[in-house]
Amino acid sequence: MANTIAAAGVSCPVVLNGVGISKMWQHQGAPTLITCSTTATGAVELSRLVNTGCKLVGCGSAVPSLRVSNNDLAKIVDTNDEWISVRTGIRHRRVLSGKENLTDLAIEAAWKALEMADVPPEDVDLILMCSSTGDDRFGSAPVIQKALGCKRNPLAFDITAACSGFLLGLFSASCYIKAGGFKNVLVIGADAVSRFIDWTDRGSCILFGDAAGAVLVQACDIGEDGLFGFDLHSDGDGKRHLISTFKENETDDASHENHSVTSFPPKCSSYSYLQMNGKEIFKFAVRVVPQSIEAALEKAGLDGSNNFDWLLLHQANQRIIDGIATRLEVPSERVISNLANYGNTSAASIPLALDEAVRDGKVQPGHVIAAAGFGAGLTWASAIFRWG
Repeated sequence: MANTIAAAGVSCPVVLNGVGISKMWQHQGAPTLITCSTTATGAVELSRLVNTGCKLVGCGSAVPSLRVSNNDLAKIVDTNDEWISVRTGIRHRRVLSGKENLTDLAIEAAWKALEMADVPPEDVDLILMCSSTGDDRFGSAPVIQKALGCKRNPLAFDITAACSGFLLGLFSASCYIKAGGFKNVLVIGADAVSRFIDWTDRGSCILFGDAAGAVLVQACDIGEDGLFGFDLHSDGDGKRHLISTFKENETDDASHENHSVTSFPPKCSSYSYLQMNGKEIFKFAVRVVPQSIEAALEKAGLDGSNNFDWLLLHQANQRIIDGIATRLEVPSERVISNLANYGNTSAASIPLALDEAVRDGKVQPGHVIAAAGFGAGLTWASAIFRWG
């Protein structure tokens, strides 16, 4: 007996885990009921997994209390408000100070997402902390899990992919839900790039800020699935254009004097300031991001910019955002941007902007969003999803 899945009107043979299934997918609509052609063990589980979708049901964000304006930066580096705003679109950024830390921001954002979704912490099955600048080199996700009071000790771990991190976390959440049976997954994007900035370098210090944003991704019936398509890439050849590398401290250490092996024990180490080739990153972003979004739209069964409501890009530079929007023929009134107030917050930028747009009433339940992140690695990722 031939087993097929019909997608967008095209049928093809398919066997999953030795179980034949038949299913008709409809664009953004509910598919027909899955029927199994065998009663072999696992058929029920297969039916459940194939019938599982996921949707975004809550969001939240948090930023440090210290607000640094362009005029504030002009007091410590050779720049001014006009020079920064014209070239980047940024006027203010938030920076961690005093006793503030990134983990606390992530916890606050996560709490707000859970509250909006009306989901208690004990119902969370997985926490993904997307960050490249965490408070602990070994990751902060388990600390967030403990602080939230997740009583069942759910899995919690960190994802490091810089400015693409949140979308890779969103994709990971969909995989855990659709293939692993997870029900509620917290995806947090949080970064404190200010820790790795040379504040005497006007080419980089003007760009970055600190923040956290979170969403709750929840399992649902396939007919309510709100994650339509992804496109994910990386290219190590471009790594040199945006790096913060590991280095040994150059100071002499007297403890090495009596050792015959001069390279042992290792010297104290740290990470260098962020180094970025802005021109190359600009060219990279405006070239690959439109292609990636179009690929994600195709995978989602959508054709062109008229089939989504909002364009939500990583908030890196307003010129990059405008350039990508122009190539995709998306008018400015359909582009979500809060870059002017926060600067580039790396993995936090997309969930932070989404949270503000949702709470301001701009993004409504049912709206379809085309999102893309891009940055160090080099990595880039796009996602087409529905809010609510």
